[in-house]
Amino acid sequence: MSSLNLSDIPVGASVTVRVPATSANLGPGYDSLGLGLGFYDELRVERIESGLEFELTGEGSAEVPRNENHLVVRAMKAAFEAAGLEELPPLKLIADNKIPHSRGMGSSASAIVVGVAAASALLPEEHRLDRERMLQVASDMEGHPDNVAPAIYGNLSVSWGQLGEWHSLIIPVHPQVRPVVAVPDYEVSTKLARSLIPAEIPHARAAANSARSALLVRSLSDAPEYLMDATVDYLHQGYRVPAMEPSAALVAFLRERGLAAVISGAGPTVLTFARGDEQVQQAAEAIAEFEAQSPASEVEDRRLKWRVLPLEIDTEGVIVTQ
Repeated sequence: MSSLNLSDIPVGASVTVRVPATSANLGPGYDSLGLGLGFYDELRVERIESGLEFELTGEGSAEVPRNENHLVVRAMKAAFEAAGLEELPPLKLIADNKIPHSRGMGSSASAIVVGVAAASALLPEEHRLDRERMLQVASDMEGHPDNVAPAIYGNLSVSWGQLGEWHSLIIPVHPQVRPVVAVPDYEVSTKLARSLIPAEIPHARAAANSARSALLVRSLSDAPEYLMDATVDYLHQGYRVPAMEPSAALVAFLRERGLAAVISGAGPTVLTFARGDEQVQQAAEAIAEFEAQSPASEVEDRRLKWRVLPLEIDTEGVIVTQ
C-alpha cells in the first residue's frame, strides 16, 4: 500500500458522521458491557487550506478547547497516524452536540469514535480503517472499550482485552427492551466516580456480580422478563452513592415500582430498561413523581430537574451520512 501525504485529502473534501450516545456497565457489567442509544451527535469535517476552525454549538460547546487539544481533533490525529498519515491536515469542524457531557452517556467515547470515523472517511478508500481497527484506535485513547464498542457497532457489546488488543462481541437486543434515560441537571466526573470504588471487594460479592452480569446478557438478548434480577449490581453503584445521591435515590424509587433501573455509566444519568410501551410510560410517570416530591437542594435552594428521554436501541453504530 502506498504511503499517505496531505495531498491525498484535497482541499474541499468533507464528510458528515453520526455517532450514538452509549450507556456502559448497565448495572453489573462493570467496564465490560455497553449499549448503543438512539440519541446522536453529528459532526461535519471539511479539509481547508490552513489551520483549524471550529463551529461548535450545543452540549459542552462553551467549555471544550478550540485547538489541537479538542478531543475530536486528537482522535482524528490518532486515526490518521494509524493509517500512515503523520501530519494533521488543516480542518474545519462543525458540530451541534446533543450528548450531554459528564452525565454517563459516553460523550468522550462518542467524541473519539466520531473523530476516528471522520478521519478514516476522509482518506482514500484503500487506506480507510475498518471497524475493527477503529475499535483498537478508539479504545486505546479511551482506555477501555465498554463505551467505544457500542458507539462503533451499536446494539449490546461485551468487551474485553488490553492496550492494543481489544475485542467486542456484539449482540442484538430483544425488541421489547426500551431504554428510558433520565438526565439530571448536575454533573459527576468519571474520575471522581471511579475514585470511590475500593481496590478490593469480597469474593462473595464478585461471585454474585458475575452471575448477574451473565444473566443480564441473556436477559437483554432474549429473556427480558429477568431484567429486574439481572440488573442487580454488587461492584460499583453502592460505592458511588456519595457522588450522586439523587440518582441513587431515583434508581431505588424506580426499582421499588418494579422497573429495572441502573446508573448509566459513571452517572449521574439513570437508565431504565422498560419492557414495551406500557413500561416506558410507567417509567416516565414515576420519574415525574420522584422529581415533584424531591426536596429542594440545601446547597442551591432549587429542585433538581430530570430530562426524560424515551429512546430506542441504536443498531447501526457510527455511520458516515454523506
